[in-house]
Amino acid sequence: MQIQLSSDSSTPSEREASGSKDARLPSDFSLLDAYSQAVIHVVESVSPSVLSLTSTSPRGGSGSGFLVTPDGFALTNSHVVNGQSELIATTTDGDRLIARVVGDDPATDLAAVRLTARDLPYARLGDSDALRVGQLVIAIGSPLGLQSTVSAGIVSALGRSLRAQDGRLIEKVVQHTAPINPGNSGGPLVDSRGRIVGINTAIIAMAQGLGLAVPSTTAEWVLSEILVHGYVRRRKLGITAAVAELPRRLVRDLDLLGATGVEIRDVTPRGAAAKAGLESGDVIVSLADRVVETMDDLHRLLTLIPTEQAFPLQVLRDGRLLSLQIEALS
Repeated sequence: MQIQLSSDSSTPSEREASGSKDARLPSDFSLLDAYSQAVIHVVESVSPSVLSLTSTSPRGGSGSGFLVTPDGFALTNSHVVNGQSELIATTTDGDRLIARVVGDDPATDLAAVRLTARDLPYARLGDSDALRVGQLVIAIGSPLGLQSTVSAGIVSALGRSLRAQDGRLIEKVVQHTAPINPGNSGGPLVDSRGRIVGINTAIIAMAQGLGLAVPSTTAEWVLSEILVHGYVRRRKLGITAAVAELPRRLVRDLDLLGATGVEIRDVTPRGAAAKAGLESGDVIVSLADRVVETMDDLHRLLTLIPTEQAFPLQVLRDGRLLSLQIEALS
């Protein structure tokens, strides 16, 4: 009788450990496959709406954008538009179309363009306020001219601020780790359900995995303003002002919450401030019951208040605290 000997020289404990590793493989593969499927689903559903935008001028730059309506309206960055009236939009199918700029808002680094076509694939804006740190996000764009490039990462921080071209702060900026490069600007940042949660706007120089995106809630507001009014209506008090330190005695006696305020140097005739009775020398210390200590505070609060809503403004004048009313925009 011939006996067949096994060539496996491992001990029982080694075989048991190996068996446990093999048992874990299906679970690991399932997790990896679920991640891949999520990214694939997003790419297949959103990438047809993504555009590569190039300047009609030989000296112009390039960037990305994405369609948000089937009749050709698309969002991109203001710095991609860069003051131009027209761009060339290239679709994922390779079609080249004229993209006419219909609205530009440097204060949020957003712009809207319209393609001369209909029945186009488009993406839907999601709710960036619902994002959570650690959530999967996918960036799609045309970095360095490489169209329909996809990268994935996570939301690494929320509530960041970014200085816009006009000096205002863009609030609620989304920080993420999806690798982006020049040319990604204006492209969408998408969640695992295929909803646009941000518009990629900047990368931090000399750093890796630090991308910034304008939140979709801001993009939705800017787009609605442009579509309805042709521009973004924004509160303007009609003043020239600068930050001023408040006297400690007044801070203590009037129970003020800030150590500085915004001092009015000049008031524009017939402006909102003039109509409310503001004067040169007044120091703004609160707006809509929120503390004002800097020009950034003033700009941010003016942006947050609906244009159709009146609001109170508190100022220091001759050592007294006065409350004045700013009218709603008609």
